[in-house]
Amino acid sequence: MADPSFLEQRLDASTWPLVVGDLAVLLLFFLAGVLQHHTIPALKIAPMIYVDAAWPFVLGWLACAPLVGAYSPGGGSAPNSSIPLAIRSWIPAVVVGLVARVVAVPASGFDPIFAVVMLVGGALVLSFWRGLYFLFR
Repeated sequence: MADPSFLEQRLDASTWPLVVGDLAVLLLFFLAGVLQHHTIPALKIAPMIYVDAAWPFVLGWLACAPLVGAYSPGGGSAPNSSIPLAIRSWIPAVVVGLVARVVAVPASGFDPIFAVVMLVGGALVLSFWRGLYFLFR
């Protein structure tokens, strides 16, 4: 039998609840950030405000999380492996998201405070969610 491919070692179908939960908490985190700068009525009129804010980091997460192993067999087995894998996945995901954001919307520029908020805030929400997942699973 052939050795499993790199991605086959990094993706485990049993981690699908983590995939859904990770994306949900990240999308809520992005929404909370957007609501710090815009009102709900403004978002109803121009929902692309939210999409423009979220897509670079969703792209970063979807690119980096599987490669780092956030959804590997070990990533879904216990909080002591799952939470660090999520954090280690989030760090390059933020870098990808920041680069994609600046390339797509050069006027947005690079703000170091925003980068820190994304790094720390995202790591916290992912850690909290995954901790709850393993607590109640």
